Amino acid sequence: MQLATLPIFAQIGIDEILGNGATTAQSIAEGWDNQWLDLLQNNTSNNLYGALTNLGVFFAVGTLLFFMLQFLKDLIYSEYARPISALIWPFLVVILLSNSGNGSILSNLTLGVRNLINAVNQQVVVTTNTDQIYQQALNMSIAEEVAGSLLRPCQSITGEQQNKCFVKATEKANELWQEYRNLYGNKTWIDRLQNKVNQITYSTGSVSESAFNSLLGSTVQTSIKSFLVSLQYAFQNLIEATMLLIATLGPLAVGGSLLPVAGKPIFAWLTGFLSIGIAKISFNIIAVLTATVIVNGPGQNANVDPDLTWFIIFLGVLAPILSLLVAAAGGFAVFNAISNTASLVKDRI
Repeated sequence: MQLATLPIFAQIGIDEILGNGATTAQSIAEGWDNQWLDLLQNNTSNNLYGALTNLGVFFAVGTLLFFMLQFLKDLIYSEYARPISALIWPFLVVILLSNSGNGSILSNLTLGVRNLINAVNQQVVVTTNTDQIYQQALNMSIAEEVAGSLLRPCQSITGEQQNKCFVKATEKANELWQEYRNLYGNKTWIDRLQNKVNQITYSTGSVSESAFNSLLGSTVQTSIKSFLVSLQYAFQNLIEATMLLIATLGPLAVGGSLLPVAGKPIFAWLTGFLSIGIAKISFNIIAVLTATVIVNGPGQNANVDPDLTWFIIFLGVLAPILSLLVAAAGGFAVFNAISNTASLVKDRI
């Protein structure tokens, strides 16, 4: 799932305000999907992944010498069980790094794990109706900035010109309220914001800067929120890029797995890949739970007018940190599980 964000701090049309962010997020998600397929599956003989696969084969050939030395040493000292169980690694490396030009077994397995992570992530979305809940909470947090972007040009003028400016701004704001209601229904927070805007547009006399700031926030606050919204969106793209980077390095991890050491590089690679997947799922769960609290709490209470800047800060800074901590703990558990499983299988062969 790719949670969408809305570029709402510019003087653009209402349809663009509400729809452009979702379109951008969808196109970026599709772009990442295409990049995964192009890199790991389509014509892998002549791209970066193919080159790294060849390098992984080179590593495998180089480490095979160390593997054979350890293998012969174990035979000389009559430790037959150990060399017999270790024979699985050369066969595993050869199978995984075999490249037919349309994707090796390793690349197809990597895509399969990524699809599994996305399927789990999508299940969270379907179960909790995340898209609408998240978007509604985000719109609640930045709605004043949306209205402020429509009204603030009227602040620097006075008299009849200001009245005309307010009329045009009101028309755009009414479109915004209608779009909000089309998306989320008749919500208390929409009525509350509309009343705040009407206090400015239907007031008599010149509207002071303090009046604008008290009702619709300051330009500094708007800039901070815009930055934080972009920050959480950048984090989600960073997760996608990191997953793809780790996936690309898979052949090197497999190629180095013939070294006669306890901690195989392939275990560390698989742990890192799953850890990033855990971070992705964790971030979305955190965002959903927090958004649900906002939508079902202050969003339906007509007697409160909360400052939801904390939600933007949470999404842009705290949620990424928390999701990475959860991923680190989960990755450590996954690595121990893989290592213990490998030791158990080795002892039984």
